[in-house]
Amino acid sequence: MCDGKGAIGETLLKWYDAHARVLPWRISPADRADGVRPDPYRVWLSEVMLQQTTVAAVRDYFRRFTERWPDVAALAAAEDGEVMAEWAGLGYYARARNLLKCARCVAGDLEGRFPSSAAELQTLPGIGPYTAAAIAAIAHDEPVAVVDGNVERVVSRLFAVETPLPGAKSELTALTARITPETRPGDFAQAMMDLGATICTPRNPACAICPLVGECSARAQGIAETLPRKAPKKAKPTRYGYAYVAMNGAGDVLLERRPEKGLLGGTLGFPGSDWTDAPRPAPPVAADWREAPVEVRHTFTHFHLILRVFTARAEEAEFTPRASFSPGDLPTLMRKVWNAAQSAE
Repeated sequence: MCDGKGAIGETLLKWYDAHARVLPWRISPADRADGVRPDPYRVWLSEVMLQQTTVAAVRDYFRRFTERWPDVAALAAAEDGEVMAEWAGLGYYARARNLLKCARCVAGDLEGRFPSSAAELQTLPGIGPYTAAAIAAIAHDEPVAVVDGNVERVVSRLFAVETPLPGAKSELTALTARITPETRPGDFAQAMMDLGATICTPRNPACAICPLVGECSARAQGIAETLPRKAPKKAKPTRYGYAYVAMNGAGDVLLERRPEKGLLGGTLGFPGSDWTDAPRPAPPVAADWREAPVEVRHTFTHFHLILRVFTARAEEAEFTPRASFSPGDLPTLMRKVWNAAQSAE
């Protein structure tokens, strides 16, 4: 059905001009036509935040980040702990650590300027092929294939690609490159994302109002809703652990900063054991530890976690003053631990 990049690109860009989503990090098609250039810093920041996260979840985080750190130099100069606290709740904390590394590299080594090509962008910390392509296309109009989950779905249906993901990724990237136009490639990339997010949805795609319905091979074959195919997921193992919430008589809290490498790296949290099949208790101080009535359950990318939470009053430790402790600055898992501890009070 697909008759080449010209028809698809022209049709989709016309649709995007009329229906583009209004997003805080995006330059509208009208403003872009008037010569307003996207800020590479804002494009980069939004793309890093959007990895494994929804647009709805990112809006407020993006607003707060850009209010506190309006450019890459400001972010590069930020304290690590402040950035990790603002990131709390977005998950995948390696992204936040790499965010700072990248900002400091750009601000210090590149005089505050992001590279303009996808190949150069990939040399920066935390910027992989997708993020590099998105920045290069949206901020610099490089005609490269930008393929996120929405684009994978759109392209798999346009060309009726029945190879399951993730095996189909290289084929879908090649097909996306084939239909990416030389002109307005950044707008085209965002149009593909919008199409997947609003019309070519995983379930019940609105094919009747899709601007590319006449080009869609899967629609013609009656298999659109079955694509993209996905290989069966492996069952996630379950790990277990202990978490300890200690407070002194003034209500100050015992916290620790986790090692830079590993899950939740560099974030504040409560002391605890290793997370294994058979963890050993590891109370941080001698105290009358009592188990909270509820356990904490949390799911990471590769495993489920169940924590037993213990609370105690103690005095012989270095506590964080209660006035400077905000549960909202903790990662989601540690907020769950705090809530479980509160249930024991």
